[in-house]
Amino acid sequence: MEFPDSHRLPLSWLSEAASTPIQYRAMAEVVPAGAQDPARLEALRAAVLEYKPALAIARKQKDTGLWGGNLLAPGSNKAYGWKETGTVYRYRHLLELGWPADHRALRLADRFLFQLFSRLEPHDPDPGLAARARALLAEFERPAKSDPGLARWARQLGREAAGAALARGAHAEDPRLRGVAHRIASDVSQYLRSELAQKPFKKLHGKTVLDPTATPPTVFAIEMLAFMPALQRERAGVIERLRQYLSTPAAKRQYSVVAGKKLLKPLFPILGDPLGADARGRVTDIPFALYWLELLARLGLLRHLPSATKVFLHFLAECDEQGIWSPKNLRALPPAKSPLTAHYFPLEGPGRSPAQRQTDVTFRLALVARLAGIPIEVV
Repeated sequence: MEFPDSHRLPLSWLSEAASTPIQYRAMAEVVPAGAQDPARLEALRAAVLEYKPALAIARKQKDTGLWGGNLLAPGSNKAYGWKETGTVYRYRHLLELGWPADHRALRLADRFLFQLFSRLEPHDPDPGLAARARALLAEFERPAKSDPGLARWARQLGREAAGAALARGAHAEDPRLRGVAHRIASDVSQYLRSELAQKPFKKLHGKTVLDPTATPPTVFAIEMLAFMPALQRERAGVIERLRQYLSTPAAKRQYSVVAGKKLLKPLFPILGDPLGADARGRVTDIPFALYWLELLARLGLLRHLPSATKVFLHFLAECDEQGIWSPKNLRALPPAKSPLTAHYFPLEGPGRSPAQRQTDVTFRLALVARLAGIPIEVV
């Protein structure tokens, strides 16, 4: 399966059909530097800061830097106690909408996210330190009061989520993030070399659960690594083990995650290749596939995973001569089936134009192509 010699970015079409964030990011991140229009780029950079859906997100932020009083929620979920989208997803959504990492709203959230890297423990004998640690549990603060295991689970997942958000937010070289990222990479590496990677499940009270001692990569850990190219070079062994791990089909077995006394639905662990593509490279969840292909491209793995390559080439085959994604029988915006892409898709705004069904995927495919080293032709 050979990648094409080039891919076309339909910039003129996007300028007419796409939302402001898509236009801006296409110009800033896909158009080759020598072909960019500086005046147009600056106008779009200013326009994304006035984009109404982004402003609506920023207005919901609390003085603490949090959104929704929680950290991890991609959306409402009764089992987790989530009533609305939380901070890690709101933060990354603003970045995906083109807001700069040094914007006030994101800097305010940075304070909380960096605190998650501390070693404070909710059950510290010092009441003051324990109170500070409990505040870092966000949505899990109350249920974790009588459940130390839940507190440990929430703190670890919170660190990984903060790492993904801060790496995406241009903090990849911050020594605080780098230290945590190395620890997370070591945990992942240890898991990938263990027997648990082949047999990650066990029985608990008659139910199948992820072994509590297992530390498989989460989607947050993988996104964090994807946006830290220097760390990828330093931990090349981990990236190679990830390549092998992600070459195997994901486990289809239904299971729960042990979080202290709770058994929770497994939203974040990655147990093998999550694409679920058929023999022709077709997938049922297009938004997640685009998100995953982008992460793999940033990790330098897209060309080395047959399943992902097949999916990417199938998408490209659905593009017309201009590079516009034009699959047959497209009657609506591709639905997102996974909550993990709540921050990512769609970037298109409200409207009824048929072209708005195509703009997100068209932009993402061009971005993935550029990240994969395919030369971009602007049309």
